[in-house]
Amino acid sequence: MKTDDWVPADDEFSLQEDDEDLSKALQTIQEQAEDAQILALRSVLTSEKSVSEVPEAMDDFFCNFLVRLGMSRTLDCFQTEWYELIQRGVFTAKDIGLVPTVYTRNQQLEAENMCLRKDLENYKLAANKAKEAFLKMQKERDFHRMHHKRVVQEKNSLICDIKRLKAHYASYEPVLKQLTEKYQTTLRQKMLTSLERDRAVGQVTGLQATLQNLESGCAIQIPVTKAGHECQRKKGLEGPTQKALQEARQQKILDAGSASYDQVKDAEKKIGKRYPKDSEFPVDIQVNPYLVCAKEYTQPLKTGECKLRNILKVHDLAVNCLALHPRKDIVVTGSDDHLWKMWALPDGNIIMTGEGHTDWLSGCCFHPSGTQLVTSSGDTTVRIWDFSKRGCILTFEGHAHAVWDCSWHSCGDFVASASMDNTSKIWDVNSERCRCTMCGHKDSVNSIEFLPFSNTVLTSSADKTLSLWDARTGLRVYTFYGHLHSCNYATFNKKGDTIASCDSSGVMKLWDIRKSVPVLSIDAGPHPANQVIFDCSGRTVALASSDGSVKVLQLEFGQLSSLRGHGGEVHSVLFDHKAEQLLSGAADGTVCLWT
Repeated sequence: MKTDDWVPADDEFSLQEDDEDLSKALQTIQEQAEDAQILALRSVLTSEKSVSEVPEAMDDFFCNFLVRLGMSRTLDCFQTEWYELIQRGVFTAKDIGLVPTVYTRNQQLEAENMCLRKDLENYKLAANKAKEAFLKMQKERDFHRMHHKRVVQEKNSLICDIKRLKAHYASYEPVLKQLTEKYQTTLRQKMLTSLERDRAVGQVTGLQATLQNLESGCAIQIPVTKAGHECQRKKGLEGPTQKALQEARQQKILDAGSASYDQVKDAEKKIGKRYPKDSEFPVDIQVNPYLVCAKEYTQPLKTGECKLRNILKVHDLAVNCLALHPRKDIVVTGSDDHLWKMWALPDGNIIMTGEGHTDWLSGCCFHPSGTQLVTSSGDTTVRIWDFSKRGCILTFEGHAHAVWDCSWHSCGDFVASASMDNTSKIWDVNSERCRCTMCGHKDSVNSIEFLPFSNTVLTSSADKTLSLWDARTGLRVYTFYGHLHSCNYATFNKKGDTIASCDSSGVMKLWDIRKSVPVLSIDAGPHPANQVIFDCSGRTVALASSDGSVKVLQLEFGQLSSLRGHGGEVHSVLFDHKAEQLLSGAADGTVCLWT
């Protein structure tokens, strides 16, 4: 193998493959050597080398190159011919020289170049990924921009629609208000007309029965219902009120031509077939006797001269309710100790104690005859007690939560109850069942009371309203709005034409039953007002306050005064029959007598 035909294939010489001869290779080597010298001079000027570098011999360089490429046969031929020429003396190792350091440097640079190319490719990949992510984010940004613009447009459209609907509603609001007023007026007229109709029908029925008896010559006495409807209920027998109603109904059937059709009575007849023991609701056959009684009490209790006469410790726990006997100076108190006690005025001698409730007592009321008592309790029951039997004779169960108050109908055959379950119920004492459930309040019903000698029921609720109901049908007749807080109590005066109510902020309001707005509002707060009561004349109103006092209002003079004597919250107040004494029960278990 000749030297002119040998061409190195190492990448460090940067020569083109198969197209360069040895002369061009040597020329290139010389040029690279010159460049290496220039670089060496520059490096010497900048820094001094601590270790000298010995260039590699030419034959060693070629041998290493061939070994690295695995050209073993070419290596053998090269070494054979190389050493033969040296032995002949054609040249020596000094004549050939050393390999310039530039080639070694080129090899290092080539390796660095390869690394940089790899890094460049990695960076290009990362840049492409970043570009794709950027384009994706741009698309998402554009999408969200379009969505935001669409939402803004929809919002503006909805705002325009709301404004247009508000304007449209405002145009109808006067008409709706006018129709509402007409509706409320019509309801009031309907209720008053119904009361007048029942009264007239009762009077006509009684007159017809009397006339028929006179014509037949029979001296049959028609039962007359007096004030209080004194009905003594015995087991298996009906009271005189129900007998009178049945006799009147028979007379109406005999003389059907003169009697008008009553849808309520017709419905009661159908129900009566299924429940034969059901009592019949009375009609208003006479004028409220309290109208005459109210005129007799011309001198109401004077609060300026009112003094604390006596303090009676009647219970160990709080006194929640008071009830006065219809004719006698006897008072019943109900307490948190699960007991009710009957005691005499003014000394406070205990007459009777009732045990049976399993939770606190919230309300109590005497039967119109004074022989029985109804109580309501936190144990969700309503109990009827007979004084002659000295115990409970009937228990009504049906409320889902605690019962707040109870009331007798003036005929004595029906009991009303108000509960925390947002309902009130009418119970039939004779058939011992619930006649109807009055639903409509949105919160707890805190008090209930019958309008004297009427089938109308008054309720107060924690939903800040008062309501009038028809006990025969269980339907709401009218609702009074005006309180801003929970209504704790509401009551009629003896005449039945005015309502007094109080709420949890201490505000007391007086309402005309024929009007929808309060005629008087008194702020006795900020402590809650628990109960309000009229005296017999209807000219004085007493209020039980949680600040430990009793507020007394003279309606004629507008004078409001406070009576203090209790050591805790006052829960209940009560006037005696002649409005000469005022009783108050409080959380300290005492009853105060004021004269």
